[in-house]
Amino acid sequence: MELTIETFRKEIDAAMQLYDRHVVCVFKTPDDCLEAINRLMLKAIKAYENRAPGMRHGIALDKEITIMLSQSEDENPLCGIYFNLHTPYSREDGGRNIRKAEAKADANPPD
Repeated sequence: MELTIETFRKEIDAAMQLYDRHVVCVFKTPDDCLEAINRLMLKAIKAYENRAPGMRHGIALDKEITIMLSQSEDENPLCGIYFNLHTPYSREDGGRNIRKAEAKADANPPD
């Protein structure tokens, strides 16, 4: 059986219902989210179909969405669509308060 976006329409529709109801995102409108899911689904299918021997997954992701196709006992792989939770208010360097504390410590060396 050939895998296509339509193979996973049920999972995509369920993810979009959750997105519309629960996910707050300043970067993607619902239409942008559906477009991203479709694009990532194609990448995940390609990764799944071209995976190395012994590998069980095909994964595709962007900053907000991860799609994982996993080998199963059935003909079709299992499909997981995950919304990556993050905040635009945090920094990878630990935040600005940590920087200020480090700068103050360096400015006043012990006697």
